[in-house]
Parts: sequence; C-alpha cells; structure tokens
Amino acid sequence: MDESAFAQNIAGALGWVDICVLALAIVLLFCIAYFSGRREADTQDFFLGRRSVPAVVACLSFVATEVSAVTVIGVPAVGYGENWNYLQMFVGSAVARIVIAFLFIPVFYRHDCTTIYEFLKHRFGTATQYTGSAFFFITRLLASAVRLYAACLGVSVIMGWTLAQTLLLFSLVSILFIAFGGIKAVVWTGAFEAIIFCIAGCAVGGYLLYEISGGLGEVWRVAGEAGRLSLFDFRLDLGESGTFWAMALNGFFVGLCVFGTDQEMMQRLLTVKTRRSSQKALISTIAAALPVTCIYLAVGTLLFVFYQQRPELPLPENSDRILSHFVVHSLPVGLKGLILAAVVLASVDSPLSSLSASFVTDIYRPLTGRGRSERHYMWVSRLGVVGFGLLLAVLAYACRHFEGVLWFAFKIFGVTGGSLLGVFLLGILTKGRGNRGNPPAMIFSALVMGTLLILSETDRLAIGWTWLIVMGTALTFILAWLLGPAWSKDRPHSVERHARHAEHVAPDAERALDRSS
Repeated sequence: MDESAFAQNIAGALGWVDICVLALAIVLLFCIAYFSGRREADTQDFFLGRRSVPAVVACLSFVATEVSAVTVIGVPAVGYGENWNYLQMFVGSAVARIVIAFLFIPVFYRHDCTTIYEFLKHRFGTATQYTGSAFFFITRLLASAVRLYAACLGVSVIMGWTLAQTLLLFSLVSILFIAFGGIKAVVWTGAFEAIIFCIAGCAVGGYLLYEISGGLGEVWRVAGEAGRLSLFDFRLDLGESGTFWAMALNGFFVGLCVFGTDQEMMQRLLTVKTRRSSQKALISTIAAALPVTCIYLAVGTLLFVFYQQRPELPLPENSDRILSHFVVHSLPVGLKGLILAAVVLASVDSPLSSLSASFVTDIYRPLTGRGRSERHYMWVSRLGVVGFGLLLAVLAYACRHFEGVLWFAFKIFGVTGGSLLGVFLLGILTKGRGNRGNPPAMIFSALVMGTLLILSETDRLAIGWTWLIVMGTALTFILAWLLGPAWSKDRPHSVERHARHAEHVAPDAERALDRSS
C-alpha cells in the first residue's frame, strides 16, 4: 500500500489507546497552562513571569524549545540517512552555553532587560535596538517556520491530514494557548514537553531494538559497515561542512547566537529570579539536552537497520518523513499515540511569546510613547501573538518545498545570526559608543552571507555553509567597530548619559543580585 492510500485509512490505524494517550497529553498541557498562566496582570507577568520561575523548570523548558519538532522529526532523519556527525556541533554548543552564562546573562540582568534587545539600546542606542529586533523577527520567524513545518509534517503523515489542515489547527491552538497564559504557560508546559520527548524517544528506540534480529550487536555491525556510526571527522577542508572543525565551530557560534542573542531562548532564562540561578539553569541544559539528542540519533540509526533487514517494506519519498512513516506503518498501538503526542506538543511550543515581547518592548513602546496603560499593552501583546501566529503558519507552509529541514534551519541562522551575534559581542567586549554604524554593518554582513550561501548551494563556490555564521559574526564585529567612531558624534546625548549611568549602577545592582541569589 502506498503512502497516500494508507493515509486515507489512518484513522483506523490509530487505536483507542493512542487517542487516549494523545488526549491525556493535551489535557495535561492545557491544565498546566491554565494553572500557571491564569493571572496575567501586566506585561511583566506576560513576558517575564515576574522572574518567579524555578531554575529547574526554566532548564527543562529551554531544552524543550531547543529540541522541538526539528529534533523529534529531523534528527532521526539525519541518523537514518547520514551518521552521528551532528553531535560534533554539540561540542561547540556546550562551550557556547558556558560563555553565555558568564558573559551574556550578567549584562541582561544588570540592565533588568525585558527583552535582550533592550541591552542594545542601553549600550548603543535605539537604532541598534530596532535593527537587532528586526533581525530577530526575520531569523526567528524563518527558523520557527521550519520547526512548525517539521511538526505538522509528522502529524499530517500519521493522521492522514493535509499539511494545510494540520498547520491551521496547530496555529490556532498555539495562538489561544500563548495569548492566554503568556511566558509562564510556555515555560511550565515546556518542562512537561521535555519529559514527554525523552519518554517517547526511549520507547520507540526500545521497540526498534526489540524488533531487530540480532539485537544491539547486529545494529553495531550493520550500521558500522554502512558508515552510520561515524562521529568525528578531523579533516582540514574548508569546502566540507561536516568536519569536526567546521561543525564544532559552527555549533559554538550558532550556540552563541541562538542561546545568547535570540529572545525566544533567552526569555526562558530571564524568568528566573537571580542572575546566578539563571546561569545554573543554562549550564544544566548541557547535561539535559545531550541525552535527548543521542536518543533521537539512535532512533534514526535503529530505523536504518530495521529497514535494512526488511527491504520489502515501503519507504517514504522524503527522508524527513522516515519516523512518521515508521509510526504509521510499523509502530504498535499505544506507542503511536506517544509519538504523536510528542510531535503535537513540539508544535505548540512556538516563539509567539518572544516575538510579541520584542515587538511590544523594542518597537511599539518606544515609538508610541510610554503614557499608555498596562491593559493597553496587554491587548497589543495578545494581538501580536495572533499576528505572528498567522504569519508563522504561512511561512511554515512555504517550507514544504525543502528537504532536510534540520540543515535548512541551521542555514537560515548562518545568514542572519552572525549579524546579531557580532553586534552583541561588540557591545559586551568593547567600550565603543557607535550606534548608527551598527545597522549598516549588520545588513551588509547578512547580504554577504546570503550571497555566499546561494553560491555554495549552487556549487559555484567551494565553501561549507557551516562557516557562514563564523564569517558573518567576524564581518559584523569588525565593520561595526570601524564605523562606530566615524559616526559616534550622531549618538544622542541622552543615550550617552543613560549608558554612563548604567555603568555606575551596574556594580551595585549585580552585588544586590548576588546577595539575593
């Protein structure tokens, strides 16, 4: 039976146990969201949860956002079709978390930021803040569209729905869920999602291992002979994207960008009461995220061996569908519902709260004045959730033309992420006061990296995409550093006074935070 014919009868393939498992997961999700987010009085509640979230909950929510549907759907596809080289990126990512914990988090708490782009205003001025926020909108919308597409792709295959129907349903659920509960609902349900991801991955991996003739020894032999267990590649080749040096360095810079300059990820860490607790939460994500990544890579390897032993079984045309295809055709009742629950939960952990927070805090408030009531800003925040949710659905639908969603998401960050990271590093590591030189440096760097990616993808330039974020960061940093002094006279005096005041206040504020922690 082909995929389309099977999809027409998928409703009968899901047993009542599967429906109950999925329904229970969704009910628990909304119960957690209701009890954690039912008292949203103002934007401090809606965007920061009044910094009252426990560190362990913030850690698990951070991991759930990092994992998302791209890991649940995309990482098994990498383990199935490639190897374990993806873990080389985690080496750099782990180092990046440590750097962010001790370099980025202190300055965000020092300035009491609602969004991390407020730091750019305090450090440089509003022009840099607006540009940083705009780059966040572009980067996060495109990358999150890939994540949402991956989740809806998996569910559409399992349920037999069209991609458009799945996107519409999940977008509506996400909009209602986040518009009601704000960041507290997102963080607490994220912790629940992280637990479900681990349970679902272990359950599917265990079932695959049970079904493979010869057990773990046969998996090691078959996968090893096919090169599916390859982990490190220490070749020195600038044209290769999969070497240890390229991927570890890319993982480091992507980690700095995604975890340190992306409001969606950092927003979870800013809900913790003190700087020290936030640092501990971030460092703890290293130990929490690595096992989850290994579990889903192992699922991909086991899927490869499973289908090698059963060549008569049909395979999907798109390798991104391999896990969903296996769930539909081969997974027993009960486990189908568990995987479906994991993918569904991954789809509702969207960036709508962080996008709305950045829009209201970095764009709307500064441009419209601060004389409006908190009730007004709460309404604008919720309307922002609705608007960004609809836009995200449209972009996710456009992703259907791409294969290899995991790498596509990283390529997006390679083009725009370096611009954000470069200007943040400039603000943290230097004393320069330039403001108007930063936006052109960021835009020029993104255009150059986009051009390089196109040339690389069309085989007209032998350079791996993993180097783009490294070059983009360096180009933005150097160019902004050079342009800053030339245009520093344009910097408003009020911003200069604010920056000097922040420098005097910062040590006292940090000591107070240390005492409270």
